[in-house]
Order: sequence, then C-alpha cells, then structure tokens
Amino acid sequence: MRRIDKGGPSDDAVAALLERRRCPVPFHEVRTRFLGNIASPLMTASPLDAVKGLWGGELPELESIDALNELVGALVMGLWNRLTAHQDRRAAFRLIRFEVLPDREGVARIALVRRQEIDGFVEGLFGKEDAIELPERAHQALGALSEVRAMLAGIVDLMADGTKPATPKDLVQAMRNIQQLTIAAETEIHKAVLSCTRARRHAMSGSPAPRLARR
Repeated sequence: MRRIDKGGPSDDAVAALLERRRCPVPFHEVRTRFLGNIASPLMTASPLDAVKGLWGGELPELESIDALNELVGALVMGLWNRLTAHQDRRAAFRLIRFEVLPDREGVARIALVRRQEIDGFVEGLFGKEDAIELPERAHQALGALSEVRAMLAGIVDLMADGTKPATPKDLVQAMRNIQQLTIAAETEIHKAVLSCTRARRHAMSGSPAPRLARR
C-alpha cells in the first residue's frame, strides 16, 4: 500500500491513471524520473516535457479536455509537486515499498524494480543530454548509484538463471542484500538531489558547477 500524500491525487490514483492510459513507464520509475527532472541542472527541463517523455515525446491520445486536465493534474499538480519537497534535506526520498515472497520470482522482482528506479532517476537527471555539468558531490553519488545498479542487475540475472541453485537461505540473504542496496540508493539519490539543487541556485547567481558527468 502506497502512502497517500497531501496535494493532488494520491500515488495510488496516479499509478492507476498511468495504467489506464497505457503508460510504457512503470509508476515506480516515473517517480524517480520526475525526481531526476526536478533536480536536473538543465534549465530547459519542464514538467510538461517530462510528462510527454513518458509516452515517447507526445501526450497519449485523449478523448477530451477533461481527460487532459485529469492527466496533467495528476502528474504535474499531484506527483511532480509532491516530489519537489525532496529538494529539502529534511525530506529524504524513499523508493517504493511493497511485499514480495522470498523466492526466486520475488527476489528478481524487487531487484528489477530497484534497478528501474535508479535508471529512471539518471534518465530524468540527464534528459536528452549525454553529459551535463554536475557538482562533485552529485558526481560521486551517481558513481555510487552505478555500482548499486550493477549489483541489482547481477541479482536479476542470477535469479533468471535456472542453472544456478538458490537455497531458501540464499534467497533470504539476497532479500537482505537488496534491503541494504535500497537504503544505499535512497541515500545517494538524496545526496544528488540536494547537490544539484544547490548547483542550480549557484548557476542562477552566475557561479557554474565544476564537474562534467557522463552517462
């Protein structure tokens, strides 16, 4: 069960709307992609462009103005605006929580979701660019996220390989490892958001960020 935030439709309502509109990006990845967009030092980033990007650059076919208002209201006035709160160091970002069984399918599922959440954040941060100016702390956070992503991808591949045995004890340990990787990912994402937020403010005052990061 997802937490219901104040302001705009709840996360559950947004997720249901995305499913109804056949959004090709899963809700958990939409959250982190939007957060990356919000944190991005690219001044050209906009909420509406981020929404269009979920469907490949164009809004989905909608039957009425009311449907358009519903979509924009849920994604921009609701989800996007809630995520902007994480630019404050006191509002730490959390990846979604959900229950899975400690079996191969459950381990693979949660590891895949975490990997997609990291991918979404990086996608949102960089937008269409291959390289952007980032401050040192954000650059380091992305490096740490890359390592976490690699470990999660390795778990997904391992669980999909039926020739590799996994005892119940192995699976429980894998779940514990993913829990630790989840905490690490949340920490690094929040560091990157805070660092980029400061960099954007400096850029607006005429002080450029010192580091070039590449995807």
